[in-house]
Amino acid sequence: EVQLVESGGGLVQPGGSLRLSCAASGFTFSSYAMSWVRQAPGKGVEWVSVISNGGGSTSYADSVKGRFTIARDNAKNTLYLQMNSLKPEDTAVYYCAKYRGTWYDHGMDYWGKGTLVTVSS
Repeated sequence: EVQLVESGGGLVQPGGSLRLSCAASGFTFSSYAMSWVRQAPGKGVEWVSVISNGGGSTSYADSVKGRFTIARDNAKNTLYLQMNSLKPEDTAVYYCAKYRGTWYDHGMDYWGKGTLVTVSS
């Protein structure tokens, strides 16, 4: 059974940093691209970032480019999102998601339950 469990969310002041983690199990983690997506209160789902199965390729939404960094440790079956210079508009539930292939062109097939990030003073 595929399981994706996010952690690391919380309350942070504007300009602060957080690192999210996503522990994966039930599949061969190193064979699939992974993403972070988010959903702000009252808004739709927004794609944030993607990383290829081996970690050599990444891509970011314009809204987070230069502030967020996606990474993975295939030995630990864990996906990360380092978030710096956080803004109130980054407030959202953050989900990790698994793709069907090695890059994002195959679509997502599993999501975690999410972790809440609140950016507020």
